Amino acid sequence: MKFRMTAALLSLAGLFVSLYLYLYKLGKIGALVCGTGDCEKVQVSQWSRFMGIDVALIGVVGYVVMLGVALAALQPALARVRWPSTALVLLAGVGVAFAIYLTWLELFVIHAICRWCVASAVIVTLIFIAALADVRARVAGVHAHA
Repeated sequence: MKFRMTAALLSLAGLFVSLYLYLYKLGKIGALVCGTGDCEKVQVSQWSRFMGIDVALIGVVGYVVMLGVALAALQPALARVRWPSTALVLLAGVGVAFAIYLTWLELFVIHAICRWCVASAVIVTLIFIAALADVRARVAGVHAHA
């Protein structure tokens, strides 16, 4: 259960990051607090949309789905089943692949780094690792009881 709880907490953190970026895109907050890097350059670039959808909105939806799956996985009725963890591996795996693509764009096309985007990439990678660890633990548990 600790890996599922970790995935849920990380999904919540990722939701906050992506929601912050989406609120910026909607004009609901002022300048991004970025410290170092050039978050605004990344956020206003043509690459901040994917197939016509704001990347930040894709993040919001993705993290909401992962949070929902992770919270469902914490319910006693699903405590012993593997499918929620497998679903998290698949969802976070897509997120990691997308984060790699976006990071490549930041480094080699936009020539600017957004710390919030990097934070999201780290968060989705950690969700992927936690979900993999949960699947592995459940497989090991099945084989230990066989």
